[in-house]
Amino acid sequence: MNEFGSYIKSLRENKGLTLNQVALYSDISAAQLSRIENGKRGVPKPSTIKQIAEALKTDYEELMVIAGYLEKHSNKNTNLDNALTEKDEKDIAKRMKKMKKDLIEGNADGEGLNFMGEPMSEEAIESLVEALEHAERIATLANKKYTPKKFRDKE
Repeated sequence: MNEFGSYIKSLRENKGLTLNQVALYSDISAAQLSRIENGKRGVPKPSTIKQIAEALKTDYEELMVIAGYLEKHSNKNTNLDNALTEKDEKDIAKRMKKMKKDLIEGNADGEGLNFMGEPMSEEAIESLVEALEHAERIATLANKKYTPKKFRDKE
């Protein structure tokens, strides 16, 4: 049994869930989950891990660390910052700049973003942009191509 599979199995059992229940909640077959738990299948893709995390109501990043996709850090934001390349950072900054411009300028009439008929304040727009940037960082990280540990550059 591999570490990831045994962790998933113990987590499922501690929550009092059957294999079939997790399969139903995660939209993954019970046979596939059984193979993952028993180590008869390698570590699943991040998208599958996300489905399992949601079904077990557990932290996705924690499962990604156990699966070996992420390095364990004391600060969760450090995972995001270290995993994103300089190009990723530039792309995110460019998208955030465009989103902020779109939020402020809005439609063709020059009407910016409104909330319940009232224009949003600069602080509210700034908060919204920060939340969108965080979501963009997580999405970029989740969509990164996985490189197994043995093929990663040694630092």
